[in-house]
Amino acid sequence: METPSHRPASPDSPQRVTEDETRHANRAWWDFDADDYQDEHGAFLGDVDFVWCPERLREADAGLLGDVQGKRILELGAGAAAGARWLRGQGAQAVALDLSAGMLRHALEAASRSGVTVPLVQADALALPFRSASFDIVCTAFGAIPFVADSAAAMREVARVLRSGGSWVFSVTHPMRWIFWDEPDESGLIARNSYFDRSPYVERDEQGRVSYLEQHRTIGDRIRELVAAGFVVRDLVEPEWPEGHEETWGQWSPLRGRLFPGTAIFVCDLPRR
Repeated sequence: METPSHRPASPDSPQRVTEDETRHANRAWWDFDADDYQDEHGAFLGDVDFVWCPERLREADAGLLGDVQGKRILELGAGAAAGARWLRGQGAQAVALDLSAGMLRHALEAASRSGVTVPLVQADALALPFRSASFDIVCTAFGAIPFVADSAAAMREVARVLRSGGSWVFSVTHPMRWIFWDEPDESGLIARNSYFDRSPYVERDEQGRVSYLEQHRTIGDRIRELVAAGFVVRDLVEPEWPEGHEETWGQWSPLRGRLFPGTAIFVCDLPRR
């Protein structure tokens, strides 16, 4: 899971960013941040577990992927690949893919610690290096989708590598969170930004190069992307903040989580052809 944990208070001014700039920034940022990210969140995510979101919803409890025994599954934007290793333990043929070599280095280290290995692939979500109809399920917990400029193209790539009747399940920051500053305290409860402003959040370095970027799409945007790629949306899960969960993860906190959703999980199927 690669949840955005980095954004400061409010988005930058609207600006255009190319797909090449986006790809370079994503790879560079996650390579740079991989060690800090794992230091901060590795214990929460575990080495062999599938955690959908900071609300601590686990696939073992939610069962959003259904029966995975014997299924060929691609974890997209897998980070350190804890989810793929968990799926392997459930009898799936899991493959973990990420853009960042830094995150995949942590996947190798976690495989060594846990003794559970899965194939690791470094690649771009917009150009998946697999034949069409290669997988029964594609899934991701906050990977890839929030970071690519052309997320509609990413949906089409997922549809391409899925077999007829396959499933696509992914979690992202709940789109309504774009309205608020990314602060876990009371200042993060005030609506300040337009939900309908699709301008990306962009940070640039001293040379003006894009160094970090997140994309925003509304719920309607996501539905239209999925339908256009051929998917049927089976469910939209908005995990509630669980009792007894007092940890803060970036913008996710008990205060905010008990008032409005922080995560949206889209559960989709590709109709049988």
